[in-house]
Amino acid sequence: MNRRWSERWRQGRRGTVTVEMALVLPIFTMLVFGIIEFGRGFMIMQLVTNAAREGCRRAIIDGSTNTDVTNYIQTFMQTSGNVPTSATTVTITVTPAAGNPTNPTSSLATCASRDLVTVKVDIPFSAVQLITAKYLAGKTLTGQASMRHE
Repeated sequence: MNRRWSERWRQGRRGTVTVEMALVLPIFTMLVFGIIEFGRGFMIMQLVTNAAREGCRRAIIDGSTNTDVTNYIQTFMQTSGNVPTSATTVTITVTPAAGNPTNPTSSLATCASRDLVTVKVDIPFSAVQLITAKYLAGKTLTGQASMRHE
């Protein structure tokens, strides 16, 4: 008796696994791809922060120029994160220290000792995303570092 009931119960549930998979698989797939996309976003964010730091280290050395630092950061992002150089925006700001002459053009060539050099790197997330999704559309990944000129 138990055996017949068990067989009838299994026959009635034949398509259940297929229906459950059809309902769960799209949600599970979206979740996995979302985790991958956010993970890549965090990785690129760390690369942007590191690029700003390394660029700032180069900027505080005597003899460096804005073009040299910008090219170094763009090359760094291209080789380490496969970010197009056209998508990498570098902003260099020089804030004069007390008693130093002003630097209205923020030129590294005219920096004086103890001037605060700030390097900011911006990359739109759309330039590095793997999946075209709307949840991070329009976001910008930003890294910034500040150091005193030597």
